[in-house]
Amino acid sequence: MTPRRKRMLAVGGVLLGVGAAAALAFKAFDKNLLYFYDPSQVAAGVAPVGKTFRVGGMVTKGSVQRAPGSLEVRFVLTDYAHTVTVSYTGLLPDLFREGQGVIAHGQLHDGLFVADEVLAKHDEKYMPPEVAKSLKHATPPEDRT
Repeated sequence: MTPRRKRMLAVGGVLLGVGAAAALAFKAFDKNLLYFYDPSQVAAGVAPVGKTFRVGGMVTKGSVQRAPGSLEVRFVLTDYAHTVTVSYTGLLPDLFREGQGVIAHGQLHDGLFVADEVLAKHDEKYMPPEVAKSLKHATPPEDRT
C-alpha cells in the first residue's frame, strides 16, 4: 500500500469518526429540546403525542379544579382561540392563579396534557415570550364587542 493511499484511508477514517460523533451529538441534542406549542397548535394536532413539550397560555377563569385530599389539580389553558386541559400533581407556584399566563412542561395523552412542571409569571408586567407571541393577535372574550 502506498503512503498516499494510507493517508487517504486515515483521512477517511477521521472524517467518518467526526461524522458519527456529530450525528450522535445532534441526536442527543434533539432528544433534550423542549418545543413550545400554544393551545391552537395542540388542538390542530401539531403537538406530538407522548413526547415531552411545553404548552402555554392563560389559565381560564373558573377552570381550576382540585381533587379533595390530594395534590392533583386540573385547569384549562387558552390562547383565546382554543383550549387545552392540563392535569398536574404537585404544588403549584405561589403566583399561579386564574387569568394569569403559565407554561406547563409535560406530555399529551388522549387530549389531556399531563404536566410534570408548571411555571407562572413572576410579576404583573412579565409574560413568557412564547405566551406573549401566541396571544399577540388574540383578544380575551371579555374585551370583544
